[in-house]
Amino acid sequence: MDGKIWLMTRSLQLTCFQAYKLRVTHLYQLKQHSILVSVGQDEQGINPLVKVWNLDKRDSGNPLCTRIFPAIPGNKPTEVSCLSVHENLNFMAIGFTDGSVVLTKGDITRDRHSKTLTLHEGSSPITGLAFRQVAKVTHLFVATLEKVHCYTLSIKEYPKVELDTHGCALCCSSLADPSQDSQFIVAGDECVYLYQPDERGPCFAFDGHKLLAHWHRGYLFLLIRDAKSPKTGFGSRESSPSDKQLLTIYDLDNKFIAYSASFDDVIDIVAEWGSFYILTRDGKMFVLQEKDTQTKLEMLFKKNLFVMAINLAKSQHLDSDGLSEIFRQYGDHLYLKGDHDGAIQQYIRTIGKLEPSYVIRKFLDAQRIHNLTAYLQALHRQSLANADHTTLLLNCYTKLKDSSKLEEFIKSSESEVHFDVEIAIKVLRQAAYHRHAVFLAEKHMHHEWYLKIQLEDLKNYHEGLRYIGRLPFEQAESTMKHYGKTLMHHVPEGTTLLLKGLCTNYRPSGDGGEKDSPERSRVNKANSEEFIPIFANNPRELKAFLEHMIEVDPRSPQGVYDTLLELRLQDWAHEQDPERKKVLQGEAVSLLRSDNTVFDKALVLCQMHNFKEGVLYLYEKGKLYQQIMHYHMQNEEYGKVVEACKRYGDQEGCLWEQALGYFARKEEDCKAYISEVLHHIDQNNLMPPLLVVQTLAHNSTATLSVIKDYLINKLQRESQQIEDDERKISQYREETSHLRAEIQELKTSAKIFQKTKCNMCNSPLELPSVHFLCSHSFHQHCFESYAESEAECPTCTPENRKVMDMLRAQDQKRDLHDHFSRQLRSSNDGFSVVADYFGRGVFNKLTLVTDLPGNKTVGNLEVNLQRDLLIHTKRTC
Repeated sequence: MDGKIWLMTRSLQLTCFQAYKLRVTHLYQLKQHSILVSVGQDEQGINPLVKVWNLDKRDSGNPLCTRIFPAIPGNKPTEVSCLSVHENLNFMAIGFTDGSVVLTKGDITRDRHSKTLTLHEGSSPITGLAFRQVAKVTHLFVATLEKVHCYTLSIKEYPKVELDTHGCALCCSSLADPSQDSQFIVAGDECVYLYQPDERGPCFAFDGHKLLAHWHRGYLFLLIRDAKSPKTGFGSRESSPSDKQLLTIYDLDNKFIAYSASFDDVIDIVAEWGSFYILTRDGKMFVLQEKDTQTKLEMLFKKNLFVMAINLAKSQHLDSDGLSEIFRQYGDHLYLKGDHDGAIQQYIRTIGKLEPSYVIRKFLDAQRIHNLTAYLQALHRQSLANADHTTLLLNCYTKLKDSSKLEEFIKSSESEVHFDVEIAIKVLRQAAYHRHAVFLAEKHMHHEWYLKIQLEDLKNYHEGLRYIGRLPFEQAESTMKHYGKTLMHHVPEGTTLLLKGLCTNYRPSGDGGEKDSPERSRVNKANSEEFIPIFANNPRELKAFLEHMIEVDPRSPQGVYDTLLELRLQDWAHEQDPERKKVLQGEAVSLLRSDNTVFDKALVLCQMHNFKEGVLYLYEKGKLYQQIMHYHMQNEEYGKVVEACKRYGDQEGCLWEQALGYFARKEEDCKAYISEVLHHIDQNNLMPPLLVVQTLAHNSTATLSVIKDYLINKLQRESQQIEDDERKISQYREETSHLRAEIQELKTSAKIFQKTKCNMCNSPLELPSVHFLCSHSFHQHCFESYAESEAECPTCTPENRKVMDMLRAQDQKRDLHDHFSRQLRSSNDGFSVVADYFGRGVFNKLTLVTDLPGNKTVGNLEVNLQRDLLIHTKRTC
């Protein structure tokens, strides 16, 4: 009442300054600015003044007053009943007892930047004002004793909405925070109403005469007069000293009373610095400090008020770990009470924070499979289940025999699968739910499990074969290698057909929509040789498969041809019908002639099955002519032995010798064959006669008459050869004597040259001329033009050079002992080879002759020849 305004710090230190001369009636402290707005009087009468103070600036030690203006609606003076200022400092509303509301728009701290107008007029005093700012829309709530209105200030016309037809007393209205959607709170005698800008919201029944309503941090403060105290009229908050006032703090969200106490004559309640300050008329100030959330929760836990604790934790924005702990305690409480259904619902809310084994162990012990199933389902829905949880859930389904739930679980869409599919398949298979396991495996493309169940458990071989035919190439190939024998045993025709496609150009059945994809353009072909073991007990299907492969792919692996050859030989060996046997023989021979089989394997197979045509073909192909003849010898096919010698004797001459030895060892009458063999030996001079006689001496049936013609012919030819050789010896001796005489004559007698023409140009000789002892004469200019050497006759030089080259060649080959040995071993007539080398002087013994024996006269020419020979031999050795 002295016009002073008191300021208090957090440490409860007080300061004051003189704001008005008479009294201060209203104060409004902005929350986001150091701006204080006050209403008071400097003069007697009804002339309220509004002053705006900047608490950060000082004027002579006091806060700076930035604006003063009278609070008068129109021209008639009236008392101010309430005051409200917008936090953006652009709006100020002043309510009066005559029902008027003055709105100041613009900068409220300065006169020239603001404009004042009368916003509301009425007959009922204004009891409450509150600004509401949501996004860019600004509303002003106006409460009177009789009505509640709302103005929209962000629109020029300031449209008004009447929200209710009953109002409230002074100080009995407030604005809620955003947690309650910034609603306008009006406290009547019976109810507390909440209002939106365009309609009335919820209401709460609180009986008693309200003296004060205040909202802060989610709490509603209500000051209620004791029911025994008489009511007073508007504007009069005076009470007798014996009046008791009940302060109650409500948590509207969680619907409980947070605090309740009785006070004497409360003036106001102020929320600041995280506490609540209660001012009483006797000059006392009480402080209410809110307990921390954990303490609140512990109090509620002790009273088993878990639902309230959960709501409180949510309103206090407790983290998920804290909420999970509350849910766990609530679940434990319900579990101990025997409310298993309620407990499991609380445990479900702990998923992600509480270890699932904590819950699972409880319900396994209690044998509450239904509740455990619900928990495990929730665990899977949140994708937090591991393989053990999936196994347990499926076992619960099978234990309960709940096929509908089981199908619902496994038939969820791809985006809703929250379990390990492979584990589920294993559990279902183990529980004999094969139909469900097959569905799951096919849906999620677990091909291996699908086939394992179909083929091993359900024995559905046709379905398994159909499924393999739909798989991609790599998977179909590996699957057939694994299950091929089983399928071949039960479905031989279908399996063979699938393998034919797999080894040619595989295309999965039922994927026609991928015709233009790269996978379709690529040739997928398996190695047919790898699938041969599958047909181990199905030779008929194997033969069909192999014949198909060599038909569509002539370049099939060799194992295909070898196996097919073995099958054809087996069929040939077991066939009794001559006509059919002949056809099978032709098929086997044609396969051998294709040159795709391995020689060694084919030969072994033909020998094992005694396939004569194949063996002989392979011997001939491998140039094993001796084996061909030995084969005929073993089978005592005499005519074919001789025929083989005729066909292959040119390539291998020893065949005739072996044939002769073979017939010589036979005790049967083989004279005709021996005669034919001897004839060929005689014609080609293949064996010495002595060796022939020794060979036939072992045969008791071979008489002299068999060999007589051979021996006679041989002796006649040798006699003829001897005569020819003797005639040549006489001829060579005569020539040698003639040459020696000629040489002697040249050395001892004069040579008369009587040539008249040049042997080079055939012109008459003229001096100067050149004469040689060989009786050739040349013009000197012709000789000089054509002669290569002054000591050699140009005409005789070519022939002499040939002879000298031959002599030099013989000299060079005299010491080639290795070459001589090889030639001697490979020649049929070793005597001719020795004679040839003997003529070359290989076997000459070096003898040094110094003086000739006295009783032996040798011509000078012979001595010279021997000397030259010895010198030459010594040099080369």
